[in-house]
Amino acid sequence: MEHLLNVSGVSASVDEKPILHGIDLSLDAGECHVLMGPNGAGKSTLGHVIMGDPTYRVTGGKIEFAGQDMTDDAADKRSLAGIFLSYQAPVEIPGVPLYSFLRTICQKRPELKMTARQFRRRVGELCDELDMDSSYLTRELNVGFSGGEKKKVEMLQLLLLQPKLAILDETDSGLDVDALSVVSRGITAYREQCGGALLIITHNTRILERVDVDRTHVMVKGHLVANEGPELIGEIDREGFERFEHIEANEKAEA
Repeated sequence: MEHLLNVSGVSASVDEKPILHGIDLSLDAGECHVLMGPNGAGKSTLGHVIMGDPTYRVTGGKIEFAGQDMTDDAADKRSLAGIFLSYQAPVEIPGVPLYSFLRTICQKRPELKMTARQFRRRVGELCDELDMDSSYLTRELNVGFSGGEKKKVEMLQLLLLQPKLAILDETDSGLDVDALSVVSRGITAYREQCGGALLIITHNTRILERVDVDRTHVMVKGHLVANEGPELIGEIDREGFERFEHIEANEKAEA
């Protein structure tokens, strides 16, 4: 069976410093995987490498998506193929109204093209679904937005673009209870409406309380040291990452 995403033996570096070491990870359509680990483990790096962030250089291995080798493809090509990455800290883009940005990115996707009236109606529906004031649509993209508001904007993009794979990087970071609830609703709506696959990157179990997880991966110092079922989340919540840090240390010593 062909996986939607297949990361095979991928190593990567930034500024000649190795960060990822022989990562193997596969994910099928409709699945939800979570990637956990302590701060600085390389979790966000893996998300950015899958997305094709040019900051990072793949030094080994292969990334395949929907049956295509995308190891050397630019981020825009991966996006058009159906990969979506939400940022831990979304950037502000002065001078670009949110509505114009959303309209432009939809027009780049032939399957999402719609009339101006259809687009207005669809965006309005999504704003209502996310409890997002439609006045935000006329504001500059993320400029002056709170952390929770930026996450709402990302959930709006997610539901509008309907990607095959959504990589959510520390989506729950710094969110209050209300904002976390909105993000959880956005994730649930994405899975129900789009049937897409999810890779949730986090070191915190809060957001996972409202999500049905199929597989749990644990990364320590750029190595994947565990690939188990959703029950692993409960263990991490109770005991932290100490056991996995010992696994990484032992494997490094044996090497």
